[in-house]
Amino acid sequence: MRYSRLLLAGNHALLMVFALLMLVPFGYMFLSAFRVGGDNGPALFEWSAHGPDVHWEYITPANFIRLFEEPHIVRALLNSIFLSSVTSLGATLVAAMGGYALSKFPFRGREPLTALVLGALVIPAPLLIAPGYQWLYQLNLLDTYSGMIIPAIGSAFGVFLFRQAMINSVPDDLIAAARIDGAGEMHIFFGLVVPLVRPMIGAFLMIMFLGVWNNFITPQVVMQSPEMFPLSVAINNLRGLYGTDSGLIIAGTFVSVAPVLCLFLLLQREFISGLTSGALKG
Repeated sequence: MRYSRLLLAGNHALLMVFALLMLVPFGYMFLSAFRVGGDNGPALFEWSAHGPDVHWEYITPANFIRLFEEPHIVRALLNSIFLSSVTSLGATLVAAMGGYALSKFPFRGREPLTALVLGALVIPAPLLIAPGYQWLYQLNLLDTYSGMIIPAIGSAFGVFLFRQAMINSVPDDLIAAARIDGAGEMHIFFGLVVPLVRPMIGAFLMIMFLGVWNNFITPQVVMQSPEMFPLSVAINNLRGLYGTDSGLIIAGTFVSVAPVLCLFLLLQREFISGLTSGALKG
């Protein structure tokens, strides 16, 4: 008993050490964002004979004030919120419906279609940039929000993820009983299936939101107007031709990280349980 308690205490201590190491970059970014001169500014802490001295006069919100005075930054933040929210919600709905169809409907060609979905997972995303650009050009969707949202809604990864979750979490007898009682397919899906796979919905919603929020290459391919760039591209464009204001860049990075960090804290339970729910059997 004593050995097991010591082992548990040692494991907790080791986890706390790793947790602190993970928090170091966030703490450095937070301090640099509020420091005069940013990363190249004066030191906030100095050691003296009386212990550590904190230079509070070097802490200022000037970097954030200058950030939001930059043209297109506020618009870029709103663009990122809009694109990430709409794309993640649409992709989650499409993936959930696709996974439900592949797992619970015994139609002809289901197995080849499932194999096609799995095959789509192994295609590297950079290979799709050129054909995707040509497709958007032919549909006149370049430099539009639709050109960013529509291609991202159909996620093969999401369809397969929801297929696995519904195989494990949604009993066939429950669906059969609902059909016998006269429930329609839409009522079965939204009233029975969706609540049972809620952890997977939260996990995939966050995965898609983070993916679209941090997307850097696709917006530069699809978008051409600076006022339509998301925050990831707008922050990169803050770099000067002959120099870089590190305080401005770090403040923009902090603004970019804060929303997704809050989203993860809100959905962390669904994220963990959702990823484990589809990993038991196939």
